[in-house]
Amino acid sequence: MNVQATTEEFAATLPAGVYGEKVLSVQHYTDRLFRFTMTRPDGFRFRSGEFAMIGLMVDGKPIYRAYSIASPSWAEELEFFSIKVPGGPLTQHLQNIREGDIVLMRKKPTGTLVLDALTPAKRLYMFSTGTGIAPFASLIREPETYEKFDEVILTHTCREVAELQYGFDLVSEIRNDELLSEIVGDKLTHYASVTREPFERTGRITDLISSGKLFADLGLPPLNPETDRGMICGSAEMLKDTKALLEAAGMDEGANNKPSEFVIERAFVG
Repeated sequence: MNVQATTEEFAATLPAGVYGEKVLSVQHYTDRLFRFTMTRPDGFRFRSGEFAMIGLMVDGKPIYRAYSIASPSWAEELEFFSIKVPGGPLTQHLQNIREGDIVLMRKKPTGTLVLDALTPAKRLYMFSTGTGIAPFASLIREPETYEKFDEVILTHTCREVAELQYGFDLVSEIRNDELLSEIVGDKLTHYASVTREPFERTGRITDLISSGKLFADLGLPPLNPETDRGMICGSAEMLKDTKALLEAAGMDEGANNKPSEFVIERAFVG
């Protein structure tokens, strides 16, 4: 495969509607997960929680996939958190990017995991599995999140403990940031669990919700449409099962044009 991602000359020949941005850093967490940052184009605007179509030129053709922007809307750089899919049309190449390489990005971000799609309430739950934590990485660093909600609970479930590290790093970065730590205060709770290894919390998030263990661990009442809002991002099965649990609690799905009590992101990476 001929993957073109390195030359300034290439960046200068991009088609209309596409940015070519330089990779600034790459961090590999496991053999399945990595995080990278790249330059943010002048004039590029997005709402925290939205995704963009990013890609590479492979054998002379652009290949794009939807990636949630993990950095908040105010950040100077763009951050992404990616899985490495064996044989994945894009990720098998993207996992090999290095500092200085050029990544393609279409100019129009979109998505449903945005604060505008939720009606006001006291508490916001962010339910994530695997790389589904990416849009929430943006939202937990967004001051507006804490203006709209008194409590923010980020749940992150992975198969193995090592796969939780990105979430731990995010929360640590917030705690150690002078400005963000003051804005966030004690409003953010991080609830991590695994499904295939011993850990202080084990089990699928859907099981932890339905059994009531999630709420017992947090010292909070069960989901209530009067006080709670939800955002869901993960595998197709997780989306379906978590959506059913929220609906069983009396919560309705919202959208950009019809804000309500929970929202789902249905864009996937491969």
